[in-house]
Amino acid sequence: MPNSVVDTLADAPEHDPPAPPEPGLTPAEVIARAEAIAPSLVGRQAETERRTFYAEDTHEEFSRAGFYRILVPRKYGGYEFGVETFMRVVGALTRGCPSTGWMYCLGAAHALTVASLFGERAQAELFAGGEFICPATVVPSGTAERAADGSWLIDGTWGYCSGSPYATHFFGHTLVTPAGGGPPEPMMFIAPRARWRRLDDWGHSLGLKGSGSHSVEIAGARVPAHHTIPGHMSQIDVTAGTPGLALHGNPEYGGGQLSFMVLEDAVLAVGIAKGMLDAYEVLMRTRTTAFPPIQGRAEDPDYQLWYGTAAALIATAEAATSDAIRQWRETCARGPAAVTRERELTVAGICGEAVALCSRAVGEFLYPTAGSSAVRRGERVERLWRDLSMLRTHAGVSVYLSVIAKRDLARARFGLG
Repeated sequence: MPNSVVDTLADAPEHDPPAPPEPGLTPAEVIARAEAIAPSLVGRQAETERRTFYAEDTHEEFSRAGFYRILVPRKYGGYEFGVETFMRVVGALTRGCPSTGWMYCLGAAHALTVASLFGERAQAELFAGGEFICPATVVPSGTAERAADGSWLIDGTWGYCSGSPYATHFFGHTLVTPAGGGPPEPMMFIAPRARWRRLDDWGHSLGLKGSGSHSVEIAGARVPAHHTIPGHMSQIDVTAGTPGLALHGNPEYGGGQLSFMVLEDAVLAVGIAKGMLDAYEVLMRTRTTAFPPIQGRAEDPDYQLWYGTAAALIATAEAATSDAIRQWRETCARGPAAVTRERELTVAGICGEAVALCSRAVGEFLYPTAGSSAVRRGERVERLWRDLSMLRTHAGVSVYLSVIAKRDLARARFGLG
């Protein structure tokens, strides 16, 4: 169960978080900014991969655009624009550069988690800077020892912390022995940037080389008890309400964390696939067929079929993802009791199929027919294929969405736990 709502500011030090820099900013304006920035990211993909994260001037541009405040509550200097706006920004950025979109998404997304699950005292402290960038890993690692004052001493290394280069915090899981004894159980915790070190160990993967997915090392950091929550992010039950829902009155701060996480997978896959379709369209307009009749690819019936089939598959994936977002938001609006395990797993099932449609569009129609010269190292088609292939190896996609979520959906429907 998340921290109690009685964990209030009365026990916390005073904070004076900044107001939103642009009080009149609208969701439509933020989305338009992302769509305007995205084309400039295309030409910087190679440098982003070499650096292993997006450039500091890109980070500053995202900051000015308000991207790091989209999910932060207004109470703490954020815009509180919600999940739909956030996902549309992610999709636009990913279409331009998958590494950049991935790094931004997995760094900024967890503002929603904090605003939902943590008590008022913790939120006031964690959101004190207004902007919030907090990579998270779901695989428990490291150790946690309870101190006499109730805080936790955390040690360990956590891998795949996407978004770590410009992060303000880190959200991890570790295993702790319950007070009453028994097998170790997961515990979530958040540590501010000053209490951990980013390792220089990213960039050797097949794809998403510029996603800033470095490891985080913590050595004897003291984390206060109110910055921890018993349990695993994917297993949190919100049907009785959340501290964030009570605090902010925003239904989206009472939504399912599991289904929110898998929406990210679908949006990222659609963004990459749309970027590949863009790259393929350039080839359609600029290159010719290899066999007679020699003509532009756009005039060739085979290329028309390949492009049209892929475009339809990607459009279907995008429509399914958009509707999954709508279902997530409408479930939140119906109240905590509506956020059942079956409802969350239904959204997960949609997201899994959206990723599969994108994979089919790219793997069966676009990548194989783009031509050998288009898949040389450094070409956009080659890079996008690597990025999507990397997404497909992510455990959240290859294991959870492809297998576990579907099985668990059936189990939930038939009351099997």
